Amino acid sequence: MSREHRRDGVEYKAVEADYFERRGLRRFAGVGSLWALGVGAVISGDFFGWNFGLAAGGFGGLLIATAVITVMYAGLCFSIAEMAPALPHTGGAYSFARSAMGPWGAYVTGLAENMEYILTPAVIVVGIGGYLAAIFGTPDAWAPLWWALCYVTFVGLNVAGVETSFRFTIGITLLALAILVVFWVGALWHFDLNRFALDTQPGADGSRWLPFGMAGVFGALPFAIWFYLAIEQLPLAAEESHDPKRDMPKAILLGLATLVVCAFATLILSAGISPGATALGTSDEPLFEGFKTIFGSGIGTRLLALVAVAGLVASFHTIVFAYGRQIFSLSRAGYFPKWLSVTHTQRKTPVAALLAGAVLGYAVALAIHLLGADHPVGAVLLNMAVFGAVISYMFQTASFVLLRWRLPDIDRPYRSPLGIPGAALAFGIAGLTLVTLFLADPVYQKVVVGAALWFAAGLVWFALFGRRNLVFAPEEKFALGAHRE
Repeated sequence: MSREHRRDGVEYKAVEADYFERRGLRRFAGVGSLWALGVGAVISGDFFGWNFGLAAGGFGGLLIATAVITVMYAGLCFSIAEMAPALPHTGGAYSFARSAMGPWGAYVTGLAENMEYILTPAVIVVGIGGYLAAIFGTPDAWAPLWWALCYVTFVGLNVAGVETSFRFTIGITLLALAILVVFWVGALWHFDLNRFALDTQPGADGSRWLPFGMAGVFGALPFAIWFYLAIEQLPLAAEESHDPKRDMPKAILLGLATLVVCAFATLILSAGISPGATALGTSDEPLFEGFKTIFGSGIGTRLLALVAVAGLVASFHTIVFAYGRQIFSLSRAGYFPKWLSVTHTQRKTPVAALLAGAVLGYAVALAIHLLGADHPVGAVLLNMAVFGAVISYMFQTASFVLLRWRLPDIDRPYRSPLGIPGAALAFGIAGLTLVTLFLADPVYQKVVVGAALWFAAGLVWFALFGRRNLVFAPEEKFALGAHRE
């Protein structure tokens, strides 16, 4: 490769004639597939993870935090619904930032999102292991084996092809939603908000709604994010969608509406039945606890809980898809090592990216498990994933504002009705959540600092190596061309 072009402190290099042919994707998805991809990526948040917010803020604290985070995701999703069809590239968030803020903004955004998508499946796979251990009665020492089995199975399914991947996504997402509906209906017959949701001891101010005061609301913010985290992955499927300009906004906003209903129904009904908010706050299988209340502890309940693992599987599978495309897009453009973007010759799936993300996510989960922290492994990983997510959200909403100012004339098939104020509000809430991560429980503080060091190491790598090896990928060509015009 020879040096071809310098611009904005980075260097673009020439590539082989068949470079992009060896990095091709296949179009398959319509509105239904994209909706299932967005909802499926998040639906595990209703099965596991959100409940740790009950321990951080009590029922009232988590309820308020969920309302605040819902506002943030509304501002974010409407902004993405405008940007995605205007810049329909697999890069997604990186693509938005590249056109708005240049190569450094693109890399920072992409690196933050990469942390989110690598660590989120690790959180989910811990949840899957918790459910399977409770169902089959296996010891804690078996947990890494359950995790490995999940990674091997669902990375393999994603490698098999986009058609197989999307068809499985639709089926498993619908099954997960059906399981939630069964749970909601059954929970209504046992519901007692005062007895179960408010079973925590009153705080210093005597409040059972806010046993930890407003500090509990802030502490619950990262866990409330789990009801929505990863809905923003949909633009990563742009180059595998038949008509992203038409379908992407519809899928994002329909997916958000679905998730809002799921979030509040799950929070209120789960906490409002036995064993209550206090017990759920430390459980690795909160929905299973609810099913035992509704149906008893017999074999039928265990079978139903086994089916309930579908919710976690839906998210695990779809976020494996997401990190594969996210690593693919950044490596295709040279921000990450280029060999990570080579796709399968027949199936056109990013095999190297899928395998690399799996190895890294599993390694982090295993390391935390072996260290034996006092806190649940899933909760520790969750805080690390949210660290990357909120940085990504801040850069995406900032990109929305900058694109409105700097590129007002690009084709926008959809325009956000919330506009710049909605993006600014989402930016502020994401920034507030980022601050709370460093003020939370001491164990969570330590892992978030570790995530920050990982992030800093990524920035150093780009400064020394990555910025000298960029390629004129579609995201780069669009950004350079739009600003020249």
